[in-house]
Amino acid sequence: MIIIKFNKIFSSLTAEKFIKEIIYNKTKCSFLYVSKNFKFGFKRRGNIQTLKRHEKLYNFKSLITKPYKKDNKIISSTLIRKKIIDGKIHEANTLLNRKWKIKGRVIKGRQLGRKIGFPTCNLQLNDYIVPRNGVYAVQVKGSNFNKKGIANIGFRPTFNGKKLLLETNIFGIDKNLYNKEIDISFKKFIRREKKFKDLEHLKKQIKIDIKKAK
Repeated sequence: MIIIKFNKIFSSLTAEKFIKEIIYNKTKCSFLYVSKNFKFGFKRRGNIQTLKRHEKLYNFKSLITKPYKKDNKIISSTLIRKKIIDGKIHEANTLLNRKWKIKGRVIKGRQLGRKIGFPTCNLQLNDYIVPRNGVYAVQVKGSNFNKKGIANIGFRPTFNGKKLLLETNIFGIDKNLYNKEIDISFKKFIRREKKFKDLEHLKKQIKIDIKKAK
């Protein structure tokens, strides 16, 4: 397995340079399995014909596989991303054959959740796809715990928030996790984010959400 940082230099590699520098120089690849709609290199200009043209020069053979389908649809990263953006987490997880997750370091927030009796761990979404704003049932894993929880992605309209945040209330844990790394696996979309007229209405709704998540 090769882990390559996707930066400007790497993204500007032509298809031919990708074959030479990655497939040949880095891996000494003998057999390359790709799907028939495979595209690669700068501006996705490389395809299976490009690979075939370079087989003899770089001593590898391309084997074309059929794309994997479920319910007669090709499972693609584009389809999975759309499911996540639409809040169809359960469907995205089925296609992935695992739970989609966000990993990050807990940052210090305004401690609004603690003040209303529901302390949360805050994470920035950074380069992750932004799922549909709202409340989700989640599984949270830390270095020494694995707990169920409830997460909200959004701007906290009741508190006139301006910054997009992922806030997670972990069930059965109440300790300082600032600067600790946690994994948040998304299980099910519960409801859309909404603005409540006061804190009492918000607290009442959170209790309902927690019951649903559990």
